Amino acid sequence: MNALKNKVQLIGHLGRSPEVKTFESGKKQVKFTLATNDSYRNANGEKVVDTQWHNLVLWGKLADIAEKYLDKGKEIAIEGRLLNRSYTDKDGNKKYISEIQVNELLMLGSKPAAN
Repeated sequence: MNALKNKVQLIGHLGRSPEVKTFESGKKQVKFTLATNDSYRNANGEKVVDTQWHNLVLWGKLADIAEKYLDKGKEIAIEGRLLNRSYTDKDGNKKYISEIQVNELLMLGSKPAAN
């Protein structure tokens, strides 16, 4: 049961192309947003689509894969853990952010056509 303490699984589409950052140590980090959609019918019977945005962070080999193969709009499935952190911005305001640190990535959808 310990593996279930902090586990997130999502399927969605990239909201933007991966943002790559390489540190002096050579370690690579990739960040992007993932959109997940849920739909339901409201009291009037109209279909309503609710989109949630998630901040994703990938390191190491997963970062290499994301940099090489992922682009805005691509459908993926991920598994990771939820991280919450805070920082103080340049104006002295405390900011809070939630991110998912991805440890598994599966690319969904069809393969792009070969040239």
